[in-house]
Amino acid sequence: MDAATAADRRRVQQAAVRTGLWVGAASAAVVAIVTTVIVSVMLATARPEHRPPRGFDGEGGGPGPQVVDVDDVVPVAILVGLLGVVALGLIAWYVSRRAAQPLADALEVQRRFVADASHELRTPLTTLTARIQLAQHRADRGGDVDAVLGQLRHDAAVMDAVLTDLLVSAESAGARAGDASSTAPVVDAARAAIAVIEPRAAERGVSLVAEASPSLEAAVDGTSLTRALIALLDNAVRYSPPGSVIAVRARVAGRRVEIRVSDQGTGIAGIDPARLFERFSRSDDAPDADGRRGFGLGLALVSDIATRFGGSVRIEATSAAGTTFLLDLPEGGRPASSR
Repeated sequence: MDAATAADRRRVQQAAVRTGLWVGAASAAVVAIVTTVIVSVMLATARPEHRPPRGFDGEGGGPGPQVVDVDDVVPVAILVGLLGVVALGLIAWYVSRRAAQPLADALEVQRRFVADASHELRTPLTTLTARIQLAQHRADRGGDVDAVLGQLRHDAAVMDAVLTDLLVSAESAGARAGDASSTAPVVDAARAAIAVIEPRAAERGVSLVAEASPSLEAAVDGTSLTRALIALLDNAVRYSPPGSVIAVRARVAGRRVEIRVSDQGTGIAGIDPARLFERFSRSDDAPDADGRRGFGLGLALVSDIATRFGGSVRIEATSAAGTTFLLDLPEGGRPASSR
């Protein structure tokens, strides 16, 4: 049994124990309250039994035993019993929700991973398809395909790194221990992202450029930064007209690294820009010119990555002249305690 399976079983067992304790304690409390109320009503309504006056034989007279009027107690007992049943039902509902929360969390992680993996692999697969078509075209004409094969190996490595990062993120369900010490050269991540997006951008007639100092580093895992930039570039290509330029520019601002991805598209319309970073939110339901339909996951994944490493992403500007996304991250090369 692997560690993840063992951890899942422990969570299920702990939830079952908590449920049993809650139900047992709640049942005991409700029974005690119902009993106390009924006994209190019986004592409050009890009256001494009437005895005839003392006779010549010395019997009779004096206080008799306490008598309880059943007609007064039974309605109260029924009402209190019904209230106890309702209280137990509410407690059982609440405890069941708490007990099922680990399962709901696990299902949410599973759904997120399936959606994220599907989205993250769409762009590399599109790139692979384009390069394979190029290799077939060259091979049919007796051309050299060594360069394309090298690019295909690079694309396969990118897909492997993306899948590994997604699997580790799903397993840890959030930030990982190594995140605090992660650093990555921004220009390398930008070039890797451009290499993935470039075939699709070329089909659209869009140019991609990167401007960043070779020494500039961000406090983020390299694969995660590449994933974020791929998503931002993919979004920019989606809405950029032919002949336009998409630029990735990075600079230091204080102790932060600001990475801007700017396009020359028509801007964001039909949705609140802040909502674009929510899952499955889209500004336009129409597919791209190449027929690919967006599902509103790319920018949400960028936000997840930025938050994981202590950064943020927002729309800095949008208009009919284009849109600029600002990815803000801690500067690399600093002690983890200062982040």
